Amino acid sequence: MPAATTTIRLVARNDSGGGPERAAAAGTEEERTGALVAFPSPGRSGSAASDAARRSDVDEWGRSERARRLIRRLEAPVYERWFRVEWDGLEKIPREGGALIVANHAGAIPSDAPMIMHGIEEELGRPVYGLADNWFRTLPVAGTIWSRGGGVPAHPDNAHRLLHDEGQLALVFPEGEKGPSKHVSERYRLRRFGRGGFVETAMRAGVPVVPIAVVGAEESMPILYKSSSLARLLHVPYLPVTLNHLLFGPVLGTVLYFPAKFRFRVLDPVRFDVEPGLERYPRGRVIDEAEAIRQRLQETLYEMLAARRSVLFG
Repeated sequence: MPAATTTIRLVARNDSGGGPERAAAAGTEEERTGALVAFPSPGRSGSAASDAARRSDVDEWGRSERARRLIRRLEAPVYERWFRVEWDGLEKIPREGGALIVANHAGAIPSDAPMIMHGIEEELGRPVYGLADNWFRTLPVAGTIWSRGGGVPAHPDNAHRLLHDEGQLALVFPEGEKGPSKHVSERYRLRRFGRGGFVETAMRAGVPVVPIAVVGAEESMPILYKSSSLARLLHVPYLPVTLNHLLFGPVLGTVLYFPAKFRFRVLDPVRFDVEPGLERYPRGRVIDEAEAIRQRLQETLYEMLAARRSVLFG
């Protein structure tokens, strides 16, 4: 099964200034599950690092198109035959220019992120960068695979460069770790979207937010129990016991998902009538816009669930 990617909400820049280091350090418990770091800007033309990057398939973020092609080849049977992913409104995702894609997030080891990235890259031919906790990048071997597959540490400076400077698509899950760590009894009930940092990021970059409602991921790996003490001991965001573990065992149950039918519905892009590039935006406006997006996604999820005939067949 493909490696899952858990993305977290983007936090607003630290108003007191001090650059990426201070912004990373200033995160509250609600905002972080690991250090958020800004990648350095690409080197000047002619530098050894820049020359090596041009000769390599790996871009300045660590993404490799050759690696992505291999990942998509491995993901294809899962996407097409296991989850049988169907899209509604895929044409609403911009064909060019930057856009910040946001979605609800679920499943103990989330499968929604790789399926969204796979679908957009296959159908639209556009690369997607997944903004995620820097914790993934620190994992031996898996961290390199994560970077080669399009994972980027979720920091406002990184997001701004991707969206504004490079005009790329970036994917983020504003619920943070609270989305995939939900108990099965709380499925499809969206958590608070933090302090709306993703909205401020989109405002500053001058790009739209494109919401995607995801149905099916909640049932692919539902959580029955979480051990907070063991999670702290192992320095992981959460340590779940899932229905998959009970049925398939601790090893197979960690990588084998239930074949729930996945449906993705792309909502109308949200554009903000504010001047891009400002250092800060009205806090009340940012929070209101984030809550409006959350409410739209929540209502759409309820509509999709009401129309769903079964978990397995959609």
